[in-house]
Amino acid sequence: MAEDTPALSIDGEKPRRRPSRGMYVLPSLFTAGNIAAGYYAITQAIQGSVADPAFFDRAALAIGFAVLFDGLDGQVARRTRTTSDFGKELDSLADVITFGVAPSLLAYMWGFRLLPLTVHPLMRDRILHLGVFVCFLFLICGACRLARFNISVNPQPRNPGRPGKKYFVGMPIPAGAGVIASVIHFFNGAPIYNPYKSMLWLGLILGTGFLMVSSWRFWSGKEISTGGRHPFQLVVVLVLVLGLLLLYSEWMLILLALGYLVSGVIARLAYSWSRKHRQATMPGETQI
Repeated sequence: MAEDTPALSIDGEKPRRRPSRGMYVLPSLFTAGNIAAGYYAITQAIQGSVADPAFFDRAALAIGFAVLFDGLDGQVARRTRTTSDFGKELDSLADVITFGVAPSLLAYMWGFRLLPLTVHPLMRDRILHLGVFVCFLFLICGACRLARFNISVNPQPRNPGRPGKKYFVGMPIPAGAGVIASVIHFFNGAPIYNPYKSMLWLGLILGTGFLMVSSWRFWSGKEISTGGRHPFQLVVVLVLVLGLLLLYSEWMLILLALGYLVSGVIARLAYSWSRKHRQATMPGETQI
């Protein structure tokens, strides 16, 4: 049967023409762009130094562009009806490289590897070993997050949100990589030179990894659509955000990344507080 033969109609519906075989390549091109950005980030990260921190900054920006490619490949596949098992597997492998390997290597090179040898040498040695371990934890947490996402059917977060709204269970790995990249870009790639700041960096990496494998809810944004009731207002907001990103990328990216991270933590704490409040005011208890 030819690829463009219309599919059989069901219940009298108008048959839809199947996409041509060449259309299935289109979303994979965006996935390939995702992989290319991750590979570029790795090559830049290993060249970074105190004398030339621009390599770290370019690596961080490459991961940021990869987040854009990662969002586009899924959108293109759904809108062109070219989703496939091959595309899903390729996308997962791309995410492991670009949002797992690349940011974990960048986090280590930027935050630990370039600590001065003359300042607290014993402390530096211990931080280096901890840095290797924690960056690996970030990588394995991201891979586990992807594996859980691939096998889950209608997953529900431990702290459910509003009925009818869709949420991610755990922080998505692109958002986790975005946290790492946004912090590095905020400092224009200038590496950490203080062991005490490296300890804070350790905490941020470890916390981000935990949020990826947690069962806490994170906003998915899937309800946003240009075909909604107010498409013009949405376009204006997107153009405004894009303009601010171009003019103040350091501040905008770190605010968006850390804001998204904190939103999941706040949602979990708010749910825990409301549940305790409901349990304390259950019927049958005397209220004053």
